[in-house]
Amino acid sequence: MELKLVAQKVPPSADAIGVVLAKGQELDFSNSITEIIESLIEKEQFVGDAKEVLVTYIKDEDEYRKLILIGLGEEDKLTTEKVRMALGRLLNKAKKLKVKELYIASSLAGQTGELKPEAMIAESILLANYKFDKYLAKKDESKLELISFVGADEEAFEEGKTLAEATNIARDLVATPSNDLTPVILADFAKEKAKEYGFDIDIFDEKKIQKLGMEAFWQVAKGSDNPPRFIIMRYFGDKKNKDNITALVGKGVTYDSGGLSLKSSDGMSTMKTDMGGSASVVGAMCAIAKQKLNVNVVAIVAACENIPSARAYHPGDIIGSMAGKTIHVKSTDAEGRLTLADAVYYAVKEEKASRVLDIATLTGACIAALGQRVTGVLASDEDFYQRLENSSKLSDELIWRLPIFDHFKEAYKHPEADLNNTGEGGAGTITGGMFIGEFVEDTPWIHMDIAGKTYVGKDLEYIGKGPTGVGVRTLYYLAKTYQEA
Repeated sequence: MELKLVAQKVPPSADAIGVVLAKGQELDFSNSITEIIESLIEKEQFVGDAKEVLVTYIKDEDEYRKLILIGLGEEDKLTTEKVRMALGRLLNKAKKLKVKELYIASSLAGQTGELKPEAMIAESILLANYKFDKYLAKKDESKLELISFVGADEEAFEEGKTLAEATNIARDLVATPSNDLTPVILADFAKEKAKEYGFDIDIFDEKKIQKLGMEAFWQVAKGSDNPPRFIIMRYFGDKKNKDNITALVGKGVTYDSGGLSLKSSDGMSTMKTDMGGSASVVGAMCAIAKQKLNVNVVAIVAACENIPSARAYHPGDIIGSMAGKTIHVKSTDAEGRLTLADAVYYAVKEEKASRVLDIATLTGACIAALGQRVTGVLASDEDFYQRLENSSKLSDELIWRLPIFDHFKEAYKHPEADLNNTGEGGAGTITGGMFIGEFVEDTPWIHMDIAGKTYVGKDLEYIGKGPTGVGVRTLYYLAKTYQEA
């Protein structure tokens, strides 16, 4: 499916016109479109209520076309998320109607917040059009070939397309089963994307991982026959400020059985998604590099599997870390924080990061606390967090900041080691995140727990059931805040 910007006039080849309309909104379309909408509103056949959908026909320049009207609800209660969802409904309705070419008449001026309408429409439509059908013998081919809409800002349009493309890359990674996405395959994929999008990459094998003293990461990885890989992706777009570096660290456990602390069968069935954080940072790097942002970003993934075997680490073990801190292993199913501990420390010590953000499917406790649509966040720095919050408003990816109180540190102490890899007394999302924070020293740090949002079971209109690519767009916008004007 192709997207393109056009002038106000309806292309002669369009067989359907789509209009996204708020209740009581002033009509600013061609005379024929305005007349029929006014007539429908007058007859109360369409009023613009939220989620309202009406399909009719219109004669425009001697051509009969389908007219698809999508309601947004009250204009004064409009949010950018509601606009995105309406655009998703429009696309899905057009596909059900077997439309071949859709023209979107709505300009959405003033309804897309800080984003340009061209960016939001491109982004939302391409996200809504995503489908993971790689493993289906019979693919449901859509007849929709072209979507055009009014707009003049080509730069915003291309940015929206890039962000959807990068998010869909992450969705493909999360949806791919672990037999086809081992740590080595993930590293090779990142290498391909580095070449395609224009960023640098280094990949460390198991020997280099051990040589660097990444014992926490290695202890998790060594149980599997599939060897680990440590992936470092670098994009330096701000040559004048080479020391100003944002590090994005994504959890890359390509399959998590729980190790010797074995999960239940049901619990293991979705654990191909435990590398959602790594998918987010790979996708973000693709977008950052393609848009040639004037920023410096290093993305890191400690990729491995957590598998029980004769070589696997045990509950009760005391292991080391690259930072020199010892860790008592209460549960081998609290493995993500161990891999991230070495990864964030590497970002600080070896990459000299100015700030570090880790993103991970870390805890089921986050789902219990915030559900499947909200990311739990810990932050040690106010400016860094405020930038993230502003970025999440642009992407419409909901976040919620959780407290970091000193008494939580007592929860993951151990009498025989510096740290315990699980906390006591509840607040598992907080204590799990704070454990990672022990390895960033004094560097400004954010932790994002995306356990609930990586793979969803409900259709969110423009994000369908399945992999979401959560984090890609937010991380892109976050990086962009450090771009000089």
